[in-house]
Amino acid sequence: MRAETRHQLKQDAFSRVTIDAAGRTAHWTVEHRSTVIISVVAIAVVLAAVIGGWYYLNTQDEKASLELSQAVRTMDTQLRPAGSPEQPDFPTFTSAKERAQAAQKKFQDIVAKYPHTRTADMAHYFLGVTATNLSDNAAAERNFKEVASSGNREVSAVAKSALASLYGQTNRTKEAVALYQELINKPTASVSKVTAQLELAELYHNSNQPLEAKRIYEQIKKENPGGEAGQLATQKLSELK
Repeated sequence: MRAETRHQLKQDAFSRVTIDAAGRTAHWTVEHRSTVIISVVAIAVVLAAVIGGWYYLNTQDEKASLELSQAVRTMDTQLRPAGSPEQPDFPTFTSAKERAQAAQKKFQDIVAKYPHTRTADMAHYFLGVTATNLSDNAAAERNFKEVASSGNREVSAVAKSALASLYGQTNRTKEAVALYQELINKPTASVSKVTAQLELAELYHNSNQPLEAKRIYEQIKKENPGGEAGQLATQKLSELK
């Protein structure tokens, strides 16, 4: 069973902005009143700037999210036989390469148009996916690394999983193992502990390390008794014998 990288990512409608305030109690005399007034005005200006930036980024993220969904749909567009006429109302492609290139262009536009948004991080991740589809491993690694180092924890985890998968496919097993171990130790909603464990076990199996794969499957079985993951681990253990 091939380990799968999750491409569907959950996101909130709006970003959260938290403003922490520390209060100090002091005795103010009449001569300090002007200072207080100036401080209040200054705080109001700062808050207005923060809220304005928050609203702008949320609006940008909503626009970017719509374009991202369209770009992702492009990746799933059906292929038409070579020589068949193109239908204007139903965009199709004659090859997987042509389709990947079209999607890649859309993701690049999102990253350029909507920087500093969470959706741009996701689009950046999909640039790595399309690069993989185009057999451009160097570009895929570069994009996955950039997203993996971003502050978006959920998308970062998916990028690390994809990067580990890429390393596994290109005989960089040691680097792949390190990433999977990191994901196991710090699971997220997008890449759970058991998902990373299954991917690591599959990596060991494909790298001719059956004893290591067995160790991981036994751990999954122990930690997930009666669950789907435990059943899958049991099946995999029987296949290793």
